[in-house]
Amino acid sequence: MNLPNILTLSRILMIPLMVISFYWFGQDGKVGAAILFALAAVTDWFDGYLARRLNQTTPLGAFLDPVADKLIVAVALVLLVESFSSMWLTIPASIIVGREIVISALREWMAELGKRANIAVSYVGKVKTALQMASITILMASEGHQLLVQAGYITLYLAAVLTIWSMLVYLRAAWPELRAKA
Repeated sequence: MNLPNILTLSRILMIPLMVISFYWFGQDGKVGAAILFALAAVTDWFDGYLARRLNQTTPLGAFLDPVADKLIVAVALVLLVESFSSMWLTIPASIIVGREIVISALREWMAELGKRANIAVSYVGKVKTALQMASITILMASEGHQLLVQAGYITLYLAAVLTIWSMLVYLRAAWPELRAKA
């Protein structure tokens, strides 16, 4: 167990704390949940940086990092969809979660073929993730502040557009394998 893996595990442990804060402590709890989510986003960047910088990449970290990312984003989006109860938030949230399922399945399938490197994380994917993290943080903390809600929606829709774009980039990279004859 090393520091990058501990940071990744801490992201997973933040999930129930985020949910409890979101529901039990009113508006202040939603701000607390947003702070926990933002902290998780920072640890996402920091654990990867440290793993590479300190040469501490591990199979456990390679497995847990994307799991932690997808779990906390999916749970946060579910909280927001329920809280806002709006089609306008549900649509981009569904796009984001749906894309994660498709790309996770694609990566698993490509790994079985020994071609996982063909669908490595792209720059578009990194920008998409940054916009997702920003939009979710803003929306969690914004209840009652219309300008923040609008900024959160705009950022979430930009993330959804990049989500589709990055999915198409990955599918295009995997297309030769998807079309190959058995």
